[in-house]
Amino acid sequence: MSKKKSVFICTNCGYESLRWIGKCPNCEEWNSFTEEISVKSEKKKGSKPVKSEILVLKDLKDRSENRIKTNIDEFDRVLGGGLIQGSVILLGGDPGIGKSTLALQAAASINGKVLYVTGEESVNQINSRAKRLKLNSANLLVYAETDVDLVTDAIQKSSPDVVIIDSVQTIYRDEYENAAGTITQIRECTSYLMQIAKTRNFAVLLIGHVTKEGYLAGPKVLEHIVDTVLQLEGERSHSYRILRSQKNRYGSTNEIGIFEMHGEGLVEVKNPSAIFLSERENEISGSVVASSMEGTRPIFKNTL
Repeated sequence: MSKKKSVFICTNCGYESLRWIGKCPNCEEWNSFTEEISVKSEKKKGSKPVKSEILVLKDLKDRSENRIKTNIDEFDRVLGGGLIQGSVILLGGDPGIGKSTLALQAAASINGKVLYVTGEESVNQINSRAKRLKLNSANLLVYAETDVDLVTDAIQKSSPDVVIIDSVQTIYRDEYENAAGTITQIRECTSYLMQIAKTRNFAVLLIGHVTKEGYLAGPKVLEHIVDTVLQLEGERSHSYRILRSQKNRYGSTNEIGIFEMHGEGLVEVKNPSAIFLSERENEISGSVVASSMEGTRPIFKNTL
Protein backbone atom coordinates (compact mmCIF):
# COMPACT_ATOMS: atom_id res chain seq x y z
CA MET A 1 0.00 0.00 0.00
CA SER A 2 1.46 3.34 -1.06
CA LYS A 3 2.23 5.95 1.54
CA LYS A 4 0.01 8.99 1.27
CA LYS A 5 1.87 12.22 0.71
CA SER A 6 0.62 15.77 1.11
CA VAL A 7 1.19 18.59 -1.33
CA PHE A 8 0.29 22.25 -1.27
CA ILE A 9 -1.87 23.33 -4.20
CA CYS A 10 -2.64 26.87 -5.32
CA THR A 11 -6.42 27.28 -5.31
CA ASN A 12 -6.14 29.84 -8.10
CA CYS A 13 -4.07 28.09 -10.77
CA GLY A 14 -3.45 24.54 -9.46
CA TYR A 15 0.33 24.89 -9.07
CA GLU A 16 1.71 22.21 -6.73
CA SER A 17 4.48 22.62 -4.15
CA LEU A 18 5.98 20.23 -1.62
CA ARG A 19 5.88 22.97 1.01
CA TRP A 20 3.73 25.96 1.80
CA ILE A 21 4.81 29.22 0.19
CA GLY A 22 3.24 32.63 0.58
CA LYS A 23 3.22 33.71 -3.07
CA CYS A 24 2.45 31.38 -5.96
CA PRO A 25 5.38 31.46 -8.45
CA ASN A 26 3.01 30.62 -11.32
CA CYS A 27 0.08 33.08 -10.96
CA GLU A 28 1.66 35.33 -8.30
CA GLU A 29 -1.40 35.03 -6.01
CA TRP A 30 -0.74 35.53 -2.28
CA ASN A 31 -1.81 33.06 0.44
CA SER A 32 -3.54 30.75 -2.05
CA PHE A 33 -1.96 27.40 -1.07
CA THR A 34 -3.93 24.67 0.69
CA GLU A 35 -2.69 21.27 1.82
CA GLU A 36 -4.20 18.26 0.05
CA ILE A 37 -3.40 14.59 -0.44
CA SER A 38 -1.32 14.05 -3.55
CA VAL A 39 -3.22 12.31 -6.33
CA LYS A 40 -0.01 10.52 -7.36
CA SER A 41 0.22 8.80 -3.97
CA GLU A 42 -3.31 7.43 -4.09
CA LYS A 43 -4.20 4.03 -5.47
CA LYS A 44 -7.00 4.56 -7.91
CA LYS A 45 -9.41 1.71 -7.32
CA GLY A 46 -11.91 0.86 -9.98
CA SER A 47 -10.99 3.74 -12.23
CA LYS A 48 -12.57 3.01 -15.59
CA PRO A 49 -11.24 5.00 -18.55
CA VAL A 50 -13.84 6.15 -21.06
CA LYS A 51 -13.10 4.73 -24.49
CA SER A 52 -13.08 6.99 -27.54
CA GLU A 53 -13.25 6.18 -31.24
CA ILE A 54 -10.73 7.01 -33.95
CA LEU A 55 -12.62 8.95 -36.62
CA VAL A 56 -11.86 10.45 -40.02
CA LEU A 57 -11.99 14.23 -39.85
CA LYS A 58 -13.73 14.78 -43.20
CA ASP A 59 -16.53 12.36 -42.20
CA LEU A 60 -17.44 14.34 -39.09
CA LYS A 61 -20.56 16.48 -39.12
CA ASP A 62 -20.52 20.11 -38.01
CA ARG A 63 -22.31 20.24 -34.66
CA SER A 64 -21.95 24.01 -34.19
CA GLU A 65 -25.29 24.65 -35.89
CA ASN A 66 -27.05 21.83 -34.04
CA ARG A 67 -27.38 23.67 -30.76
CA ILE A 68 -29.67 22.83 -27.87
CA LYS A 69 -31.81 25.90 -27.25
CA THR A 70 -32.56 26.85 -23.66
CA ASN A 71 -35.45 28.92 -25.07
CA ILE A 72 -34.31 31.79 -22.83
CA ASP A 73 -33.18 34.32 -25.44
CA GLU A 74 -30.79 36.24 -23.17
CA PHE A 75 -29.15 32.98 -22.05
CA ASP A 76 -28.85 31.66 -25.61
CA ARG A 77 -27.42 35.01 -26.75
CA VAL A 78 -24.49 34.75 -24.31
CA LEU A 79 -23.93 31.07 -25.15
CA GLY A 80 -23.66 31.94 -28.84
CA GLY A 81 -26.99 30.44 -29.84
CA GLY A 82 -27.49 27.62 -27.37
CA LEU A 83 -25.73 24.64 -25.82
CA ILE A 84 -23.36 22.54 -27.92
CA GLN A 85 -23.56 18.77 -27.56
CA GLY A 86 -20.44 17.45 -25.84
CA SER A 87 -19.55 20.84 -24.34
CA VAL A 88 -18.99 21.75 -20.67
CA ILE A 89 -20.21 25.13 -19.43
CA LEU A 90 -19.30 26.67 -16.07
CA LEU A 91 -21.82 29.14 -14.63
CA GLY A 92 -20.40 31.14 -11.71
CA GLY A 93 -21.59 33.89 -9.42
CA ASP A 94 -22.08 34.98 -5.83
CA PRO A 95 -24.27 32.84 -3.54
CA GLY A 96 -27.90 33.87 -3.87
CA ILE A 97 -27.38 35.80 -7.11
CA GLY A 98 -29.71 33.48 -9.07
CA LYS A 99 -27.48 30.81 -10.65
CA SER A 100 -29.63 27.86 -9.58
CA THR A 101 -32.80 29.74 -10.50
CA LEU A 102 -31.52 30.46 -14.00
CA ALA A 103 -30.29 26.88 -14.45
CA LEU A 104 -33.62 25.42 -13.28
CA GLN A 105 -35.59 27.73 -15.56
CA ALA A 106 -33.39 26.73 -18.50
CA ALA A 107 -33.72 23.04 -17.60
CA ALA A 108 -37.50 23.26 -17.72
CA SER A 109 -37.47 25.18 -21.03
CA ILE A 110 -35.12 22.93 -23.01
CA ASN A 111 -36.81 20.75 -25.63
CA GLY A 112 -35.01 17.60 -24.58
CA LYS A 113 -34.31 15.39 -21.59
CA VAL A 114 -32.46 17.19 -18.79
CA LEU A 115 -30.90 15.58 -15.71
CA TYR A 116 -30.62 18.08 -12.84
CA VAL A 117 -28.14 16.78 -10.25
CA THR A 118 -28.40 18.61 -6.93
CA GLY A 119 -25.74 18.26 -4.28
CA GLU A 120 -26.82 21.14 -2.07
CA GLU A 121 -30.60 20.79 -1.90
CA SER A 122 -33.00 17.90 -1.54
CA VAL A 123 -35.42 16.81 -4.23
CA ASN A 124 -38.29 18.33 -2.24
CA GLN A 125 -36.52 21.68 -2.12
CA ILE A 126 -36.04 21.62 -5.88
CA ASN A 127 -39.71 20.73 -6.29
CA SER A 128 -40.75 23.66 -4.08
CA ARG A 129 -38.60 26.05 -6.11
CA ALA A 130 -40.03 24.71 -9.38
CA LYS A 131 -43.56 25.32 -8.12
CA ARG A 132 -42.67 28.86 -7.03
CA LEU A 133 -41.20 29.48 -10.50
CA LYS A 134 -44.29 27.85 -12.06
CA LEU A 135 -42.18 25.32 -13.94
CA ASN A 136 -43.65 22.10 -15.22
CA SER A 137 -41.67 19.86 -17.54
CA ALA A 138 -42.09 16.15 -18.12
CA ASN A 139 -38.54 15.97 -19.52
CA LEU A 140 -36.84 17.31 -16.36
CA LEU A 141 -35.27 14.62 -14.14
CA VAL A 142 -34.01 15.48 -10.64
CA TYR A 143 -31.33 13.47 -8.87
CA ALA A 144 -29.88 14.29 -5.43
CA GLU A 145 -26.33 12.89 -5.40
CA THR A 146 -22.73 14.05 -4.93
CA ASP A 147 -20.77 10.91 -5.95
CA VAL A 148 -19.67 11.36 -9.57
CA ASP A 149 -19.59 7.61 -10.22
CA LEU A 150 -23.27 7.32 -9.18
CA VAL A 151 -24.07 10.37 -11.30
CA THR A 152 -22.39 8.63 -14.24
CA ASP A 153 -24.58 5.55 -13.71
CA ALA A 154 -27.67 7.79 -13.69
CA ILE A 155 -26.52 9.40 -16.94
CA GLN A 156 -26.13 5.99 -18.58
CA LYS A 157 -29.62 4.93 -17.47
CA SER A 158 -31.47 8.13 -18.41
CA SER A 159 -29.48 9.19 -21.54
CA PRO A 160 -30.11 12.93 -21.11
CA ASP A 161 -29.38 15.67 -23.63
CA VAL A 162 -28.21 18.05 -20.91
CA VAL A 163 -26.79 17.41 -17.43
CA ILE A 164 -26.80 20.19 -14.82
CA ILE A 165 -24.56 19.85 -11.76
CA ASP A 166 -25.49 22.09 -8.81
CA SER A 167 -22.83 22.69 -7.66
CA VAL A 168 -19.34 21.61 -8.78
CA GLN A 169 -18.03 22.24 -5.24
CA THR A 170 -20.25 19.48 -3.80
CA ILE A 171 -19.38 16.56 -6.07
CA TYR A 172 -16.50 14.16 -5.47
CA ARG A 173 -14.87 10.94 -6.68
CA ASP A 174 -14.58 8.30 -4.01
CA GLU A 175 -11.16 7.16 -5.20
CA TYR A 176 -9.66 10.45 -4.02
CA GLU A 177 -9.53 11.05 -0.28
CA ASN A 178 -9.56 14.82 -0.60
CA ALA A 179 -12.76 16.47 0.58
CA ALA A 180 -15.37 17.73 -1.85
CA GLY A 181 -14.68 21.31 -2.89
CA THR A 182 -10.90 20.98 -2.83
CA ILE A 183 -8.97 21.86 -5.97
CA THR A 184 -8.13 18.19 -6.57
CA GLN A 185 -11.77 17.04 -6.45
CA ILE A 186 -13.01 19.96 -8.55
CA ARG A 187 -10.34 19.38 -11.19
CA GLU A 188 -10.68 15.59 -11.37
CA CYS A 189 -14.50 15.58 -11.32
CA THR A 190 -14.73 18.22 -14.03
CA SER A 191 -12.21 16.42 -16.22
CA TYR A 192 -14.08 13.14 -15.80
CA LEU A 193 -17.44 14.69 -16.65
CA MET A 194 -15.93 16.44 -19.66
CA GLN A 195 -14.54 13.14 -20.95
CA ILE A 196 -17.90 11.40 -20.60
CA ALA A 197 -19.81 14.33 -22.13
CA LYS A 198 -17.66 14.39 -25.25
CA THR A 199 -17.84 10.62 -25.79
CA ARG A 200 -21.57 10.29 -25.04
CA ASN A 201 -22.50 13.57 -26.75
CA PHE A 202 -24.44 15.50 -24.12
CA ALA A 203 -23.96 19.00 -22.72
CA VAL A 204 -22.92 19.68 -19.11
CA LEU A 205 -23.74 22.84 -17.18
CA LEU A 206 -21.70 23.20 -13.98
CA ILE A 207 -22.76 25.71 -11.34
CA GLY A 208 -19.87 27.12 -9.32
CA HIS A 209 -19.74 29.45 -6.33
CA VAL A 210 -17.21 32.24 -6.01
CA THR A 211 -14.84 32.95 -3.15
CA LYS A 212 -15.07 36.01 -0.90
CA GLU A 213 -12.59 37.72 -3.22
CA GLY A 214 -15.04 37.23 -6.10
CA TYR A 215 -13.24 34.39 -7.91
CA LEU A 216 -14.42 30.91 -8.81
CA ALA A 217 -12.75 28.16 -6.81
CA GLY A 218 -9.78 27.11 -8.90
CA PRO A 219 -10.64 29.52 -11.74
CA LYS A 220 -7.51 28.99 -13.84
CA VAL A 221 -7.74 25.21 -13.55
CA LEU A 222 -11.41 25.05 -14.59
CA GLU A 223 -10.95 27.74 -17.21
CA HIS A 224 -8.58 25.45 -19.11
CA ILE A 225 -10.84 22.42 -18.77
CA VAL A 226 -14.32 23.73 -19.64
CA ASP A 227 -15.45 25.09 -23.00
CA THR A 228 -17.40 28.08 -21.73
CA VAL A 229 -17.20 30.22 -18.58
CA LEU A 230 -20.23 32.36 -17.72
CA GLN A 231 -20.51 34.83 -14.86
CA LEU A 232 -23.83 36.01 -13.37
CA GLU A 233 -23.31 39.43 -11.80
CA GLY A 234 -25.40 41.91 -9.87
CA GLU A 235 -26.13 43.40 -6.48
CA ARG A 236 -28.36 41.28 -4.27
CA SER A 237 -30.05 44.47 -3.09
CA HIS A 238 -31.02 45.32 -6.68
CA SER A 239 -33.22 43.35 -9.05
CA TYR A 240 -31.12 43.43 -12.23
CA ARG A 241 -28.63 40.70 -13.17
CA ILE A 242 -26.06 40.62 -16.00
CA LEU A 243 -24.83 37.38 -17.55
CA ARG A 244 -21.37 37.67 -19.14
CA SER A 245 -19.16 35.25 -21.03
CA GLN A 246 -15.52 35.18 -19.93
CA LYS A 247 -14.60 32.33 -22.28
CA ASN A 248 -16.52 30.70 -25.10
CA ARG A 249 -15.06 28.24 -27.62
CA TYR A 250 -18.31 28.24 -29.59
CA GLY A 251 -19.29 31.88 -29.61
CA SER A 252 -18.43 35.51 -28.87
CA THR A 253 -17.41 36.77 -25.44
CA ASN A 254 -18.78 40.25 -26.16
CA GLU A 255 -22.47 39.47 -25.69
CA ILE A 256 -24.29 40.07 -22.39
CA GLY A 257 -27.67 38.90 -21.14
CA ILE A 258 -29.76 41.09 -18.87
CA PHE A 259 -32.33 39.75 -16.41
CA GLU A 260 -34.56 41.15 -13.69
CA MET A 261 -35.25 39.14 -10.55
CA HIS A 262 -38.93 38.73 -9.72
CA GLY A 263 -40.81 36.55 -7.28
CA GLU A 264 -41.35 34.07 -10.11
CA GLY A 265 -37.69 33.92 -11.09
CA LEU A 266 -35.42 35.70 -13.56
CA VAL A 267 -37.25 37.61 -16.28
CA GLU A 268 -35.48 38.59 -19.50
CA VAL A 269 -34.85 42.27 -20.17
CA LYS A 270 -34.96 42.29 -23.96
CA ASN A 271 -34.89 46.09 -24.30
CA PRO A 272 -32.47 47.51 -21.69
CA SER A 273 -32.48 50.88 -23.45
CA ALA A 274 -36.09 51.40 -22.41
CA ILE A 275 -35.03 51.09 -18.76
CA PHE A 276 -32.22 53.63 -19.04
CA LEU A 277 -34.28 56.09 -21.08
CA SER A 278 -37.31 55.82 -18.78
CA GLU A 279 -35.29 57.65 -16.10
CA ARG A 280 -34.61 60.55 -18.48
CA GLU A 281 -36.42 63.77 -17.68
CA ASN A 282 -37.65 65.86 -20.59
CA GLU A 283 -36.38 69.30 -21.53
CA ILE A 284 -33.20 69.25 -19.42
CA SER A 285 -30.39 71.45 -20.70
CA GLY A 286 -27.29 69.45 -21.65
CA SER A 287 -29.09 66.11 -21.69
CA VAL A 288 -27.74 63.76 -24.38
CA VAL A 289 -28.66 60.22 -25.35
CA ALA A 290 -25.52 58.13 -25.92
CA SER A 291 -25.31 54.78 -27.67
CA SER A 292 -22.93 51.93 -26.79
CA MET A 293 -22.55 48.51 -28.35
CA GLU A 294 -22.69 45.38 -26.21
CA GLY A 295 -21.94 42.58 -28.64
CA THR A 296 -24.48 42.86 -31.45
CA ARG A 297 -26.96 44.93 -29.44
CA PRO A 298 -26.94 48.75 -29.17
CA ILE A 299 -27.87 50.18 -25.76
CA PHE A 300 -29.05 53.76 -25.37
CA LYS A 301 -28.70 55.69 -22.13
CA ASN A 302 -29.04 59.24 -20.94
CA THR A 303 -25.90 61.25 -20.11
CA LEU A 304 -25.53 64.76 -18.72
